Amino acid sequence: MALICGIDEAGRGPVIGPMVIAGATFKEEDLSKLKSLDVKDSKLLTPQQREKLFASILALSISHKIIIIEPKEIDDALKAIDLNLNLLEAMKQAEIINLLRPDKVYIDCPSPNIKTFEIYLKKQLTHQPELIVEHKADVNYIACAASSILAKVTRDKEIRELAKKYGNIGSGYMSDPITQDFLKSNWEKHKEIFRKTWIPYKNHENSKLQKSINDF
Repeated sequence: MALICGIDEAGRGPVIGPMVIAGATFKEEDLSKLKSLDVKDSKLLTPQQREKLFASILALSISHKIIIIEPKEIDDALKAIDLNLNLLEAMKQAEIINLLRPDKVYIDCPSPNIKTFEIYLKKQLTHQPELIVEHKADVNYIACAASSILAKVTRDKEIRELAKKYGNIGSGYMSDPITQDFLKSNWEKHKEIFRKTWIPYKNHENSKLQKSINDF
C-alpha cells in the first residue's frame, strides 16, 4: 500500500495574518475517491465548496498535518541571514514529510528555482520519499489539491478569528481596500497581526519616521 502525500500552502502573500502549510497522506487507491468528490485546487472552488470538502478530505486521509506560521515567524525568517520565505516553507514541508512518512510526495513549489528548492528540502529530511516538486502541482495532482483545500480553509478560519478580535480586516491582502484601510488605521495599534517586513507595512513606518524628521 503506497502512501501518497500532497503539500500546499495558503496565505503566502498577505500583509495580515498567518501562512498555513498543509500536508495529507492517502492510500494510492483512494485518490480516485478524491476525484469523485470533485476535489480540485482550492482557488477553483467557492468558500462553501471548500468548507464542505474539508471534512471529507480528512476522513479519507490516513494522516495529516497543518502548520500555522504566524507573522512574527515569517518576519524573523526574512530578517535572518540564512533564511527567506521559500526556505522557511521548505523547512515546514520537511517537518510534515518527516512526521507523515509517505512513499511519494507532491509539492507545489513556491520558488521559481525548483531545483535549488528541492535540494534544500532534501537536506531537511530524515525520511526520504519520492519527491515530485513542481509549479502548479495543486492543479495537476489530486493529493496536492486536497492539501490546498485544507490550507485555505484553515487560513480563512484564522482570518475570521482575527476579525472577531480586531474588527473587519478584510482578506488580509493589499488588493483588498478594507485591508488597506485597516493597515492605515491600525499598523501601530495592532502590530502583532501584521507582517512587518512587508513593503506596505514598512511604508507606514517610513512615512512616520520621515514626518518625525521633518517635524524635528
